[in-house]
Amino acid sequence: MSHRRGPRPLPAHLTLALGRAWLSLASIPSAPMPGMAPSAPGSMPWSASWPGFAPRSPEARAEHRRILHALRGGADPEGFRAAVLRRLQQEDAALLRGIVAYRDHPWRRDLPAPPTLWSDGPARLLDYGGADRAAPAALFVPSLVNRASVLDLMPGHSMLRWMAGAGLRPLLLDWGEPGAAEHRLSLGDLIAGRLERGLAAAARAAGGPVVLVGYCMGGLLALAAALRRPDLVRGLVLLATPWDFHAGGAEARARARASADILPSLEPVMAATGGLPVDFLQLAFAGLDPFGIARKFRAFGRLDPASPRAAHFVALEDWLNDGVPLPAPVARECLGGWYGANTPLSGEWRVAGEAVDPAAWRGPAFVAIPRGDRIVPPESARALAARLPAATVLDVPAGHIGMAAGLRAETALWRPLRDWVLGLPRGAGRAPDAE
Repeated sequence: MSHRRGPRPLPAHLTLALGRAWLSLASIPSAPMPGMAPSAPGSMPWSASWPGFAPRSPEARAEHRRILHALRGGADPEGFRAAVLRRLQQEDAALLRGIVAYRDHPWRRDLPAPPTLWSDGPARLLDYGGADRAAPAALFVPSLVNRASVLDLMPGHSMLRWMAGAGLRPLLLDWGEPGAAEHRLSLGDLIAGRLERGLAAAARAAGGPVVLVGYCMGGLLALAAALRRPDLVRGLVLLATPWDFHAGGAEARARARASADILPSLEPVMAATGGLPVDFLQLAFAGLDPFGIARKFRAFGRLDPASPRAAHFVALEDWLNDGVPLPAPVARECLGGWYGANTPLSGEWRVAGEAVDPAAWRGPAFVAIPRGDRIVPPESARALAARLPAATVLDVPAGHIGMAAGLRAETALWRPLRDWVLGLPRGAGRAPDAE
């Protein structure tokens, strides 16, 4: 039996596939669902009069137009219905084949663990540095809701190991699995406490200030820590980091506010478990592209299982499906504050009583904005870059995850980031005193 549980939550993805089939059949004229009157060709719910069902991608819009044209041209509705049923059956079979192929794939992550320099609860400071301990040190801070291993995905596709072989000394703050103690911690507790202590430990190991690199949610945490302890940070790097949580148009604003509105219904679950469960987080991410999971697993089922591309897909899916619950106080602040009230942009987000204002950062800054990002709209990240004085901004031809761990990540991000870090002035700095 496969040890894999993904794609999580599997019942939700299968239900979405069923709902897609229902909508497809309900859209066909002269083939009404029980209790519905027949419709005329061209009056389907897919039409422009139903914008909620309008396809978004250029490919889907082209297919939409082709179908409408065929029906308006007198195509037989019953014959069309039979063709749709055959297509749905083929696609559902392809989806199931892709899921089974993923769950049975032989690839397993097997990378040697780097040394641990420091720990605090489940959090660890990992040293990916090579033999040159004098190389510029960079501390990577990942998100709280996903494993840090996305930055060390697999042989040949590890951002941290590549950096170690390219002239840097990468250090990683691995947050680990939250336990009972972490379930009581707020964002402020984590930033002003655990992150600052990890940053100090990194600076001690490096013999002076380090470059602080935050990825996604970790970028917000890194920004707040850098503003609090500029003496420990000689450069700030923010990768796909959100700032304006209502950026991206009316739909994005509505989705962000809906995240806050759902908080009361999550309270019983968080009270019982101490956090926001992984499956809810996975479902929230899937909601950004509801049929994307099915689409990518159908495509995976067509790959040669022995190909490098198939192994890379499995590695990413294993990481995606091995998420981390979000402590309840953090979930409330993120959903209600960041997404609901847009507190970062409004200047109301505070850590230990101090406002987090990017304009107050006086050191070098590097902001990478992936243009294909569905999780953090580029407009959200650009709002942060605009607040940082004289930031270097990199437009990355990739998506949110592909930027850090994709097949072309080395060219798209790793090399430009490495070059920027190596180009920073090597200030002497003073190693912080031991705590």
